[in-house]
Amino acid sequence: MESRIFAIGDIHGCRVKLDELLAKIDWRPENHEKLIFLGDYIDRGPDSYGVVERVLELKNRWRERVVALKGNHEQMFINFFLGRESIALSSNGTSCTIKSYHDHQPFPPAHVDFYNELVLYHETDRHIFVHAGLRPGLPLSHQSEDDFLWIRDEFLDSNYDFGKTVVFGHTPLRQVMISPHRAGLDTGAVFGGPLTCLEVLEGRLIQVW
Repeated sequence: MESRIFAIGDIHGCRVKLDELLAKIDWRPENHEKLIFLGDYIDRGPDSYGVVERVLELKNRWRERVVALKGNHEQMFINFFLGRESIALSSNGTSCTIKSYHDHQPFPPAHVDFYNELVLYHETDRHIFVHAGLRPGLPLSHQSEDDFLWIRDEFLDSNYDFGKTVVFGHTPLRQVMISPHRAGLDTGAVFGGPLTCLEVLEGRLIQVW
């Protein structure tokens, strides 16, 4: 029997909602249950540092039981941190992330490792977990990093069957999107909506406002 899997949508610095959701979901890692974060831990919300610290704490304790995907906001922050490109701080909410790290200088090495070790996707027998989505018509091995992190309309407007249900975040929705081939879990927690978790195999939703 396959163990339970919990997937959590975009957090965007909402540390309080994350803690409340984790207390509510009844995740049992000692029973080999997985917890999968779909990316966008940072920006816009008040405590990006705290969110990363919390996820990192879980990863350090439970290792392979916790999967942390990379979101487009993490990629932008990595590029900004390394000086590869500038960021429109106001439009992307990155100024909130910089502010949350203000009292934690120099930048914590464990957080550097966290950002660098984020993965683009996670695959199980029945599901593909990714931040933004997948490009229709291409196998998983041919997807680009930009597609994993940024794709939107081409994925959302397509009924293409990837052979597994794609569980994703990235696009804020007023309510969870559930269809035969897709499950969208970004319900705009940082914009006043709930932070959403899906108990994947059961199709059960858990939310905190």
